[in-house]
Amino acid sequence: MIFDRDPAARSVIEILCCYPGMHALWFYRISHSLWLAEFCFLARLTSHLARFFTGIEIHPGAQIGKRFFIDHGMGVVIGETAEIGNDVTIYHGVTLGGTTWQKGKRHPTIGNNVVIGARASVLGAIMVGNDSTIGSGSVVVKDVPPNSTVVGVPGRIVFKDGKRIDSLHGVDASQLPDPVAQAIKCILERVHELERDYQSHKKLEPLPTGNNPPQEDIERRQERLKRIEEHHNCPVLQQFIDGDGI
Repeated sequence: MIFDRDPAARSVIEILCCYPGMHALWFYRISHSLWLAEFCFLARLTSHLARFFTGIEIHPGAQIGKRFFIDHGMGVVIGETAEIGNDVTIYHGVTLGGTTWQKGKRHPTIGNNVVIGARASVLGAIMVGNDSTIGSGSVVVKDVPPNSTVVGVPGRIVFKDGKRIDSLHGVDASQLPDPVAQAIKCILERVHELERDYQSHKKLEPLPTGNNPPQEDIERRQERLKRIEEHHNCPVLQQFIDGDGI
């Protein structure tokens, strides 16, 4: 499994001795068993020792599925009520955290076959759907539907060429789109369109005062208004302004 997800892995002995993500999972399996047996102090002490030795903090109450892989791992934090499905991969600095001091479910649920990039934060009792990718440095605070790619702060679902971007399933992460850059581009396009409209407006003759203005003038003005309306309703810009995130 690790050989499939980390091209730097060269041998079994290297994985057993030099992969803190695997060591943290060994500690977690022990601490989780103690937690289920209601030896809560011993469970927390075991997870604390795991953090000391590996730099990875997994609360013993978290639920983790099969073939979970933490690459590098330093700074990873997984909260008490977090739930992680099968075949999930996370990178260093990832936080699966809570947003409330109230008891109960307060950490995210991660579906199967999810990849979470370095230093991403998934916060609150939200759901990340199966086969999704969370881009590095993203902050996700709302549910993510299955088969989605999320980037940005706050996290937004993004697509490239009308298709899902699978950044960490074989595509260079540098190809992830930037929602902020897209919003700025939309603003610049709107400004340029307004400038063109202003220059065009200066060239247009005033409409005749009669009841039947020339059809050509009417069509030109209608086309100009249509272009303005299209740029005014730019969904990327509106989402950015509203701060809705996903």
